[in-house]
Amino acid sequence: MQAIGAPKNQERHKKNIMIVKRIISSFTKQKKSHYAFFVASMIALSLVSLTACKVGHNNFSKEKSIVSKSDSIDSTIRFKEPIHRDFDAIMASGVIRMITRFNSSSYFLHRGEEKGFEYELAREFARRHRLALEVVISPENEHPIDLLNSGRGDFIAANFSITPERLNYVEFSNPYNLVNQILVFRSGKQNPTSLAELNGITISVREGSSYLKTLKRIQEEKNYDFKIEVLPKIWDTEAILFALLDGQFEATVADDNLLRSASLYMNGLQEGPVISENDLIAWATRKNSPELTERMNQFLEPHFRISEVDSLPRRSSFMNVLKSRYFDNRPAIYNVRNYALGTGYEGIFSPFDNMVKPLAQEAGIDWKLVIAVMAQESRFDPYAESRMGALGLMQIIPRFSNVYYKDELFDPETNIREGLRFLRKHLNHYAYMDSTNQVAFALAAYNVGMGHMADARRLTIDRNRDPNSWEHVSESLLMLMNPHHYRNARHGYARGIETVNYVRNIMNRYQLYHTLMMFADEDPVRDRLDSILSSVDKR
Repeated sequence: MQAIGAPKNQERHKKNIMIVKRIISSFTKQKKSHYAFFVASMIALSLVSLTACKVGHNNFSKEKSIVSKSDSIDSTIRFKEPIHRDFDAIMASGVIRMITRFNSSSYFLHRGEEKGFEYELAREFARRHRLALEVVISPENEHPIDLLNSGRGDFIAANFSITPERLNYVEFSNPYNLVNQILVFRSGKQNPTSLAELNGITISVREGSSYLKTLKRIQEEKNYDFKIEVLPKIWDTEAILFALLDGQFEATVADDNLLRSASLYMNGLQEGPVISENDLIAWATRKNSPELTERMNQFLEPHFRISEVDSLPRRSSFMNVLKSRYFDNRPAIYNVRNYALGTGYEGIFSPFDNMVKPLAQEAGIDWKLVIAVMAQESRFDPYAESRMGALGLMQIIPRFSNVYYKDELFDPETNIREGLRFLRKHLNHYAYMDSTNQVAFALAAYNVGMGHMADARRLTIDRNRDPNSWEHVSESLLMLMNPHHYRNARHGYARGIETVNYVRNIMNRYQLYHTLMMFADEDPVRDRLDSILSSVDKR
């Protein structure tokens, strides 16, 4: 490989030192000098090669730390300058948006319920600040940093490691995990046990991943003769591991926590040499969101720290529970690609997907919208009953139903048909609107009733706003909680905040289902996993 000259090395070294100073400055704002020094030092190891570290364990050989000779910039990132949206704007909106990946550790659906290590951690942060958490799935053709800096999300939570390259575009919170990057092979043959034995091996990793950058640094620093196969971004770590077991790839790289989780439900993975130690995992925020970063640091600090005594991680009880749930003792049923939910109508999003699809098609409604309503109304419990007497999956009030005996509403198909009848009625009522407003108005009417919606629209006209805009009518719904306004309304007080949140939650989930549907359609390994998953279910 072409050598890099000394002047360029010196220039790069100066730039790396500047980055380290910026990291130290960021963390010392927390007034935790020892901790800040540790964090900065760990990053500095990958920047300026101050010390040596182990790259193997058991009887693996010791190697020097792997150091980049260039700050490779990801050419796929388009948004270099972030929009302005700090914590005050987030609080004003009532919503914080988490950018993540759809996989079995960060975020997934189980029986329609949202799960995942990153999701539960972020949900607790949102709860502490009385914010709704919205999930934004990073699609194949867009970099998560672009989603962040363009304003479509507020932070990245996707087992995202702190790297010199990423520091060019984002800030990072205090870390909440330390991971090692480990080579992974199929068991059953003589696999390499040290980096020196990698010659001739082809290692397959995803484009834009930190694994790819680490492997390139190894090639530059050690001149080892292994090949790197760069896979499209649709190949997440979990998918690559499945394909590795299937014989499609020879080797790959995984963080040790992800490998530990995968090994609980994948047989035949063999751990190889460590190629990077103690990578810091943190949330990524925009560079111009210091208050959000500060709030995250305040939240994370009690849950994860590095001991000053032995430099080992210390976790709170809450963090240990999450770690155990998703990485150490993860139930087999939490397999993101496990669609066997046990009702006979199981699908990607709920236990009732395949019951809803033909019924929704008959009603002329997108089945994913129906599933989103069902998730909000009953969490897919066919026997759910509210304090107001609403029953079943779609929470139908018996006195408004065409069903004679109310107990019939506990039958899933009957309940879904009734829910579809109401949804179709409301969609027809607002058919003259554009599709987005039509759906929002129909959902609001499903929740609060046509009378209160008529009041809100009249109030919107009185305010010289557009009565066909959900943005303007939702403001009026909130105003109908105020005596000054609801005293003059035909139908009186309305639980406006409940309806506004109801519509927002369902619309967000509906959009999420669209994204996840594309993910499922493009999943490169889903079709060949049936036998693996069925064996998992029997354990």
